[in-house]
Amino acid sequence: MSQARFLQGNLFHHVTVMSLTSSVGLMAIFAVDFVDMIFISMLGKDELAAAIGYAGAILFFTTSFNIGVAIAAGALVAQALGAGDKERARQRASNALTVGFMFAAVFAVAVWFSLDILVDLIGARDETHGLAVHYLAIIVPTLPFLLLGMAGGAILRAHGDARRAMMSTIIAGLVNAVLDPILIFGLELELTGAALASAASRFAIAFYALLPIFRYHGGLSLPRPLQLFKDLPPISAIAFPAILTQLATPVGQAWVTRSMADYGEDAVAGMAVVARMSPLAFATIFALSGAVGPIVGQNYGAGRFDRVRTTLREALLFTALVVGLAALALFLLREPIVRLFEVDGIARTLIFLFCGPLALAFFFNGVLFVTNAFFNNLGRPFYSTWMNWGRHTLGTIPFVWLGSTYFGAPGVLIGQAAGGVVFGILALLMVRNVIKDVELHHEEPKGPGLFQRQARQVILFFARR
Repeated sequence: MSQARFLQGNLFHHVTVMSLTSSVGLMAIFAVDFVDMIFISMLGKDELAAAIGYAGAILFFTTSFNIGVAIAAGALVAQALGAGDKERARQRASNALTVGFMFAAVFAVAVWFSLDILVDLIGARDETHGLAVHYLAIIVPTLPFLLLGMAGGAILRAHGDARRAMMSTIIAGLVNAVLDPILIFGLELELTGAALASAASRFAIAFYALLPIFRYHGGLSLPRPLQLFKDLPPISAIAFPAILTQLATPVGQAWVTRSMADYGEDAVAGMAVVARMSPLAFATIFALSGAVGPIVGQNYGAGRFDRVRTTLREALLFTALVVGLAALALFLLREPIVRLFEVDGIARTLIFLFCGPLALAFFFNGVLFVTNAFFNNLGRPFYSTWMNWGRHTLGTIPFVWLGSTYFGAPGVLIGQAAGGVVFGILALLMVRNVIKDVELHHEEPKGPGLFQRQARQVILFFARR
């Protein structure tokens, strides 16, 4: 089984390698989503593009559940490896996957039976509503297998095996990319074909994420009821707040989608293009939380707080460099992007706005991703919950409302970005305090009262300000 490789070596190098390898895998998935949108746009039916835009908000909601479990699995395995307990790392990986799969199956059933209500809540109407529900009904049942792929990838990264975690997502992206044109155009299945291709890719990522764990990292132990019950509290202590943290994002995005719906399907279609471009252009930033987490977790487990502090500095520097380069590329490519999607009017305006000044504001989203990784791996997962829910409620609803009131559809995106700036700064101030506090006490909060203690600490933090 792997050694704790992040306890030595240059931290900027570790952050860069982990982030880039993770982002390549993410870009493979995001690129396929982007191609999906191009293929659907080529069909010349605005309602299909709008349906994918609405469905995307729901899929973000379901995927957030998986991300939360993956964060818990990666953090616990990394901490065990940092402490030198390889067998414990193996047991925690096995139990996290078992618990996650069971809960993901229950969650998928609940979402599947609520699709009509959920799609209605985000503003889809008439034919677009039906298309979005149809698309989601095919993809949502594969949620447990996506969890195995995502949590398996997190476990690989916890071992420092970012390359194989990357390959699992690349292979899944290739499966989707190959099946898309065959099903959408060859078999003339249109939106159904896009959904079936996405579902197939989820089975692929599960298989290729779990295979290297068995081949190179000692495999998994057969779940035992007593051991599973024993590991449930530490898994839940990170997974539950991490899931709550991730669920904040689709809630905020749903509000943005609903606000944009007031300006018509052209505005929603333009926002859907922006939503597909964001993760593709900033895949490295989206990968930061999963990439930085194992570095923080291993050094925390080994008590190396000097390296924990340095990781924060290097991760923020890396974020600034990546956002600057990505924003420049978007600005130079804004005209080709508009021509690619053959959009005009308000959709064109939204794309130009995103490819201009709003892209630079993504730095503060990166700050939130980095600080979330620190909170989750330093035993303060509810800090992530508080900050993300604050960002996607207080940092979204009033800002989007004000932006929409004064600037119309573009103001929706402007308001969303402005809220990110405010909460990015707050998160950075908080994470510095957390590192000091954890180093002073060098213990992880456990047992009853975790939520109350962390809530009180958050309140005290703002009171001191």
